[in-house]
Order: sequence, then C-alpha cells, then structure tokens
Amino acid sequence: MKNNKAIIFDLDGTLIDSVLDIALCMNEVLKELNLKSYEIEEYNYFLGGGIDVLVNNVLKNPSEELRQTVSEKFQAVYETTLHSNTKAYEGVCELLQELQNQNFNIGVLSNKPHKFTQGYVEKIFKEFNLKEVHGQKGHIPKKPDPTAAINIAKSFNVPCQDTYFVGDTKVDMQTANNANMISIGVLWGFRDEEELRQYGAKYIVKEPLDILSIIK
Repeated sequence: MKNNKAIIFDLDGTLIDSVLDIALCMNEVLKELNLKSYEIEEYNYFLGGGIDVLVNNVLKNPSEELRQTVSEKFQAVYETTLHSNTKAYEGVCELLQELQNQNFNIGVLSNKPHKFTQGYVEKIFKEFNLKEVHGQKGHIPKKPDPTAAINIAKSFNVPCQDTYFVGDTKVDMQTANNANMISIGVLWGFRDEEELRQYGAKYIVKEPLDILSIIK
C-alpha cells in the first residue's frame, strides 16, 4: 500500500530545545575575545539561520576577520560534543510516536551542520523511524531555499502540496511556502505568533500534539 503521508520538521526550536547550550558556548567565545555577551533569552532571536547568521547577529556588522574568528572558535567549542542540556520539547516524542503509528513519512531539515543534525536525532529520537534527516551541507542551499525540502518530499514520493512542514521561525515558514508545502508554525520555539503569521504560517500550534488535529 502506498504511503502518501509526509511531514518535515525543523530541528532546533521545533523538535529540540537547544538554545541554552548554543548560548553558553557562544558566550564563552565572546567573553574569551572580550566582546559583548548576551542573556540566554536573547539568543531566541539570533538562531534559525545556521552558524553564519548566528555569528552575524551576535557581532552586529563585524569585519570579515572577526566573523571568521568567532565562527571558528564557536564551532570548536560547540561542535565537539552533543550537549547535555539539549533535549526534546515536552510532547514531541509522543507526537512522533503517533505519527509513526499513522504511517507518516517523517523527515528533519535543519540549518545546523549535517553531522550534528544527525547526531542529535540519533541521540534523542533513536527509537523513531525518521527516514530523512538533513542538516546544512555545502552543496545544497540553506533554508529558506526550498531545494532540500523538495528533495525530501521526492524521496518520500509525496507531492509537495501534500507535505506538512513544521518549524518555529520565519525561515521555516518561508521554506514551506517556497516549496509549496503546508506550513505549521509552533509557539514553543524561538519566535512568536506574529512573526510566524507574517511569514505565511497556514496553521499555528501551541503544543506538539495539536499537530494531530491538523493532519487528520
């Protein structure tokens, strides 16, 4: 029987709560370089676009040399291990289990580097059959470019217009719309409802299990 149900999730701010570890690592780098550090909650507005965007956001119009230095130091600190503070949001595992029970094709698409996207999925969600897991790769444009999302839908043999895309930032909503997918914005992540609606969220959910009422 053909499986024609598909859903793609963003990772950070959607499936996993990772802001604390990212903030702690970046603040460590900034303090080492005698640069301004930030409160943890401020990082909610710095994340979502990958390392380059994070570095630009914390430095505010840096020189290319400084940008490169901070990026390299951050990667050396953050990307040497899977961090213990990073965990699944409450209700996410229950959602994934129900989606699996309903025979959904489940994918993950993140702007986090591919190796670490895979690492966190394998560590936190190893009991689930997440068929396509993709992070940032040099040869494929980052979100909101739709290329990677479209490729995932093709691998599931499900039309884009029948595929759900779930995320917590404008980048995710733009990705969904650029790929002609059904966008679901979540309110437990890094951004607020205003941003999600402004960038075209078709649905807004407050809790992970709320998604089940949309996909029925």
